[in-house]
Amino acid sequence: MARQLYLIRSAATARAMATNISRRGLLIGGGAGAGLLIAWGVWPREYAANLTAGPGDHLFGAWLKIAEDGRVTVAVPQVEHGQGVYTALPQIVADELGADWRTVGVEAAPINPLYANPLGVTEMFDGALGRVPAPVLGGWATRATLMLTGGSSSVRQFEEDARTAGATARVLLCKAAAARWDVDWTACRVEAGFVRQGARRLRFAELASAAAGETPPDPLPIGQAGAGKLMGQNLPRLDAPAKVDGSANFAADIRLADMVHARIRQGPIGDTRLMSVDRAAADRVRGMVSVVEAPGWVAAVGTTSWSAEQGLDALAPRFATSGHLVDDASIARSLADALTAEGTRIAGAGDPAPLLGGGGVIEARYQVMPGVHAAIETPAATATYRDGRLELWIQTQAPAAARALAASAAGLSEAAVVVHPMMIGGSFGQALDHRVVEQAAVLAMRLKRPVSLTWSRGESLLHDLYRPPALARMRARLAANGAVAAWHAAIAAPDMSRALADRLLPQAFAAAELAGRGGDRMAAAGATPPYRLPACVIDHHGADCDLPTGYLRGGAHGYTAFFTESFMDELAAVTGTEPVSFRIAMLGGDPRLARCLSTVAALGGWEGGAAGSGQGIACHRFRGSAVAVLAEAHVEGGRPVVDRLVLAADCGRVVNPDLVRQQLEGGLIFGLAHAMGATTGFAGGLAQVRGFDTLRLPRLRDTPDLTVELIRSDEPPGGVSELAVPPVAPAIANALHAATGNRFRSLPFGQGT
Repeated sequence: MARQLYLIRSAATARAMATNISRRGLLIGGGAGAGLLIAWGVWPREYAANLTAGPGDHLFGAWLKIAEDGRVTVAVPQVEHGQGVYTALPQIVADELGADWRTVGVEAAPINPLYANPLGVTEMFDGALGRVPAPVLGGWATRATLMLTGGSSSVRQFEEDARTAGATARVLLCKAAAARWDVDWTACRVEAGFVRQGARRLRFAELASAAAGETPPDPLPIGQAGAGKLMGQNLPRLDAPAKVDGSANFAADIRLADMVHARIRQGPIGDTRLMSVDRAAADRVRGMVSVVEAPGWVAAVGTTSWSAEQGLDALAPRFATSGHLVDDASIARSLADALTAEGTRIAGAGDPAPLLGGGGVIEARYQVMPGVHAAIETPAATATYRDGRLELWIQTQAPAAARALAASAAGLSEAAVVVHPMMIGGSFGQALDHRVVEQAAVLAMRLKRPVSLTWSRGESLLHDLYRPPALARMRARLAANGAVAAWHAAIAAPDMSRALADRLLPQAFAAAELAGRGGDRMAAAGATPPYRLPACVIDHHGADCDLPTGYLRGGAHGYTAFFTESFMDELAAVTGTEPVSFRIAMLGGDPRLARCLSTVAALGGWEGGAAGSGQGIACHRFRGSAVAVLAEAHVEGGRPVVDRLVLAADCGRVVNPDLVRQQLEGGLIFGLAHAMGATTGFAGGLAQVRGFDTLRLPRLRDTPDLTVELIRSDEPPGGVSELAVPPVAPAIANALHAATGNRFRSLPFGQGT
């Protein structure tokens, strides 16, 4: 059942596609080198499944194993970090298979091009790779084994593959049963783990061996013969029992014979090198085993994590950093300078310039501080080197990229490196950063014994890859009828796509695609309003903040939605129009978003956002889904307090409603955290926040009343995991204005200027 994602299966088809790509298209991004990369991507190639069968297991392609004791195991190519993918994708497979949910289990899929995720790449880079045709990008991503968890893409990318896997196994089981009963296999049906024909029935377990040797028909019947009982059901999460009883293993939980523990300290941001350590003091710490030095870091290794921590403190490492040390003033200055310089147009329609001169133009400025991941699990990895093979248990949202980095750090071929992707405690994009994997590989090679490396909470905040700070200048002119006639958003923010491409994409492809490109669509993604505006343009102003940036849940949408929806409320106030009506009037042909707005207004008891009401509203389009949020807030003792958040979302077809509600509720809290805190200042090249105690994260007593409404839809599945995050901050900002009369234009509220 080997499958190929966006691949060209024959030389003739490859030639046909090539004729549809102009010579100019072949040379996108960087000349002939890019053309060679595209040719490499579309060249015909087949891939074999490499799923491992245990005792009594029978393989059904790359996704599925059925054991002789009745267990059904689904291989999931996406990492589970709380979003429920270890349940959603198996639920799709089991639905098409006709399995009994009580017999279904899950395991991490091995690294294989069959599990590449081109949609995730496209979504995460948010148009930054837009010059590559989709079929070419898909073929290239597959050839590059670009497995990726991100961009709220798991169900959207893999639903068809999961259905095909379940349907194939179902047909093979029916054929095996039909052979025993001497009937046509189409007369058989499946139900709750049995193949039935009339009054006869056989368990999947009894048929697995024979079924694995059958051949599926072409075309494959999908959605037939008694399947389809599990989709849309609130089935229990497969990962929940192990997390509840503590048996679930994470990267730092791995224990190996003769293992040691390591703690690490890294220098300030920038060109930093280690200058000195006090080895004599560290040697006096009981349980210390070794000290490992590298140009930008030092690790203390001990028999226990405590001894390693004490040894690290005793080392008292000193670092030297060349050049400028980033601080709050330099970040603010770089953003302001960028906004005054010429920007690059990255999106737009019409020409608003003639309407944005002279009087009557409405203008507002907004700013956002850097965002931190602050996942509950800090970066960790366990590694061992033995008999020429390096084996790692790691947090990763991109296992093939992690393996490549580990191999390079260890001086080994990728074939000599085995990666075990573990469940992750949060991540929110942090597990796209593989520095801890690289460091663990170095430690294992030098120590020649198993090692568990865990970053401390302080280290994870000091050396996070931050969501970029941003500064926006929003300008608009209103028509005589009160509608928006012209809109211009100028957004200053550091480039995001180049840094992410360097970490995830092969260097040749990243260099070819991003070379010579002005502006960064990823850094201003989500800034185009979802409204039908006659003249609307978005400019990105690249800012060099000397700050390492990374992907944080929601990406740039986390701040661009704040700019857009806060400014929309300001425009509605100028016209004297009720904010929901103001928005709906300009939505044009978007009934899904209009329904979200009307639903959340009705559900939340919307009072029109009148002065003193403490109510605000915001909406957003994201990853193929639509969402609206109503917030109720007030100020108490000079501190913003959020009393209630109400959300209505249209996510298309839903696999498991409970999973969707969990992610939307979690997204509301995540958005609340970044509206109120989850940021840090900088001084001397170091983040000033070192622990949860100063991050101003919402505690249980700060958590508002939450209401989530899923709007029934037959549209294709849209993204869910990040959907709720962007509209939270603007909804709260608009609510605070309704409560106080003051505009809140800086995130987090109460910080910045």
